[in-house]
Amino acid sequence: MSEPLLTTVFVYGTLMPGERNAHIAALGGSFSARPASLGGYRLLHLWPEAYPAVVPGDGEEVVRGFALNYAPADWPLALPFLDELEGIDETPPLYTRQQVTLTLDDGEKVPAWVYLYAVSERLNRPGVLPVPGGEWTAIPDRTRTRESDR
Repeated sequence: MSEPLLTTVFVYGTLMPGERNAHIAALGGSFSARPASLGGYRLLHLWPEAYPAVVPGDGEEVVRGFALNYAPADWPLALPFLDELEGIDETPPLYTRQQVTLTLDDGEKVPAWVYLYAVSERLNRPGVLPVPGGEWTAIPDRTRTRESDR
């Protein structure tokens, strides 16, 4: 018997409901969005890029966001849009997609995909700001005006 298809992705920045790339998440079909957290990872804000990056943390840190759960029939449609926005096929890749375990606000643990930032040398340059509390919407200057920006 094969494992069930993993159709949940954790979003913590521009793909969250109400943020500038939420429409990209909707291009793939229907999904439900539930508040969730990802423990053991650190949330960073990159400037001037004005988008977030999640990297492995110290074990105590938590990133807040949403678990987007797609219908199994829609997942093959959604995944290419998500992967393209996150630049996983770029050389070098901007993000990588990895499986993690989320905690929903009701305490339920669920497996999900997350996009982790992959350009480690960028993290050594100015403009990398830790996000206190792990909630990207707390960053006041996170909007971009050019639609082509992530």
